Amino acid sequence: MATPRRNHTREFKLQCCRQAATGEKRPAQICREHNLSESVLLRWRKEYEARGEAAFTEKQPSGNEALEARIAELERFCGQLSLENQILKKSLKSMNSQRGMP
Repeated sequence: MATPRRNHTREFKLQCCRQAATGEKRPAQICREHNLSESVLLRWRKEYEARGEAAFTEKQPSGNEALEARIAELERFCGQLSLENQILKKSLKSMNSQRGMP
């Protein structure tokens, strides 16, 4: 039976990584104390090494990624407006034909 996923706080992850980085506790000891798998702690440590104290926060998209996301959002919005416009035009046409207007 699989164990349910646990969500650990950012502070908890930082604390575990700091303890391992400073040598205060060995990784195996941290895993035993908190019932963590070594792969989880290893993943956390890699992110901590790469991002430091900014680890475990939402990554800020680069300038290009932010622009691409904005373009995609605007394209979806434009498509939605176009679809709504077509629906309204068809509705108007059918209302006019029911009234006997050309």
